[in-house]
Amino acid sequence: MTGAKALWATLAGHGISTVFGYPGGAIMPVYDALTFYPEVRHVLGRHEQGAIHAAEGWAKATGELGVCIATSGPGATNLVTGLADAMLDSVPLLAITGNVAQHLMGTDAFQEADITGITMPVTKHNYVVRDVEELPRVLAEAIRIARSGRPGPVLVDIPKDVQLAAFAGGIPTPHARPQAPDPSPESIEAARELLRNAKKPVLVAGGGSLDASEEITALAHAWGLPVITTLMGLGVYPASDPRWLGMPGMHGSVAANRAISECDVLLAVGMRFDDRVTGRVSGFAPHAKIIHVELDAAEIGKIVRTHLPVRSDAKTAARLLTQGAQKLELSEWLTQIEEWKGRTVPPQHWGAAYAVGQVTARLRPDDILSSDVGQHQMLAAQLARFEKPRKWLNSGGLGTMGFGFPAAIGAALARPDVVSMVVAGDGGFQMTAQELATLKMYDIRNVKICIVNNSYLGMVRQWQELFHEKRYSEVWLGDSNPDFVKLAQAYDVPAYRASSAEELPAAIDAWLRDPKSALLEVVVPHEHGVFPMVPAGAALSEMMETEPVRTEVSAAATEVNEAAAQALAGQEAEEMNQA
Repeated sequence: MTGAKALWATLAGHGISTVFGYPGGAIMPVYDALTFYPEVRHVLGRHEQGAIHAAEGWAKATGELGVCIATSGPGATNLVTGLADAMLDSVPLLAITGNVAQHLMGTDAFQEADITGITMPVTKHNYVVRDVEELPRVLAEAIRIARSGRPGPVLVDIPKDVQLAAFAGGIPTPHARPQAPDPSPESIEAARELLRNAKKPVLVAGGGSLDASEEITALAHAWGLPVITTLMGLGVYPASDPRWLGMPGMHGSVAANRAISECDVLLAVGMRFDDRVTGRVSGFAPHAKIIHVELDAAEIGKIVRTHLPVRSDAKTAARLLTQGAQKLELSEWLTQIEEWKGRTVPPQHWGAAYAVGQVTARLRPDDILSSDVGQHQMLAAQLARFEKPRKWLNSGGLGTMGFGFPAAIGAALARPDVVSMVVAGDGGFQMTAQELATLKMYDIRNVKICIVNNSYLGMVRQWQELFHEKRYSEVWLGDSNPDFVKLAQAYDVPAYRASSAEELPAAIDAWLRDPKSALLEVVVPHEHGVFPMVPAGAALSEMMETEPVRTEVSAAATEVNEAAAQALAGQEAEEMNQA
């Protein structure tokens, strides 16, 4: 057995059934050894970034480990964006890279890169394997680290001579997943006491709660709490429940942002208080005592002042907090919340919001929706209704354009029994459009691609409209976009188009009925904003609930600019005081 064969034997022994990758010179022995392990399916992407995002999609849809492989130099560096993406979104991921032989390392050899040095800030841990006898042990340890605690990406770099070396050792059995620490009984009882005395409580569930959906729902019902789910936590709590308020933050719902701004107790479970959630930190939940349930101790108190830290995984803490619960009398608070919820009006007129609403309304409860990054992402998060976790896949922390389509492919391979839909923009789709070849090569039939084509980099255009006096710099794509229908057909992917509200229903029907993976291009007006919106540097309570009237956009832009500048100045002053 060689080191390369030991690699595949270790992956197979750990239950890895599918890997995504792209071969090259320094990883060639591993790809040669793959031919001896038919139990492991390899999916050939058309770019390393596509491969790693597909591995992320697999991991996000299943909660299990995603695995990707690349060669040295540019192959390895093409994984960096995906590693950073997985790091910020806590995705369990194993990246395996080849490298030049050890005697060439440090000599600037052909396709050599110090990938462990490059990726140290964006991985949970990384390794260079210098002894073939250590290879299976290192792989097993990397898998354990990626899966345990707060999940994340781990990279294992293997020089070519280690892959070719003879291996005489044994293949390790999988590590048992370490148990998360139980929260202290004192912190749980203190949290119960804060909830008992609350008059305006709210529960906010983040991405760290995805595997505790049942427990979070039971907790909310036991206490009678209204629930907010962050962008990464959508689906943790069923959207059909009348006490669900939507998501918070920059493009959050009116009800969610107002509730956070007025609540007296905020129970945060499995979230890291990202700046897109909090807005100006000094204005976040200013009247609330914050209970922060979080497994990663580094996140507690990092952004917002935590009144009561509860160090625990979401499932355990939610179960314990449900014990001894008492249904709270919150009629006045819930009446106020209903008034805020009533301010959100579904889109009525033709545009990106209307189109995304119509498309996502066709999702079934078990279907999966991925998104790319931009206006369509926020619209999908606002308008889609998720009843279960792990049905919404997006790049939350890094905001990676090009993520959505390959992630949908990974999810489709993980869950071939459901539709894996992706909503993308005309800009982001072109960053990984080559993965249409992956659909064709593997005859993947359950991916439905929706491109919302407004001929702009829409989110950047919105900010330029509001905050830069409509100086649209380098955001117009309309004169160079391809014909997306012809592009899909060139890869033997059926494609459909709608350019009006009247054409859309029939186009959606044909797109979803097609027995193959298919593309739907929806051509929408150029200028369309996503609202509600909290300007950068503003507090959640300072949100713009509706889009400014376009005939008055210059005055509105000036007013918003002034408010944002004042808020930003206040934030900078606060940061200076803290420093």
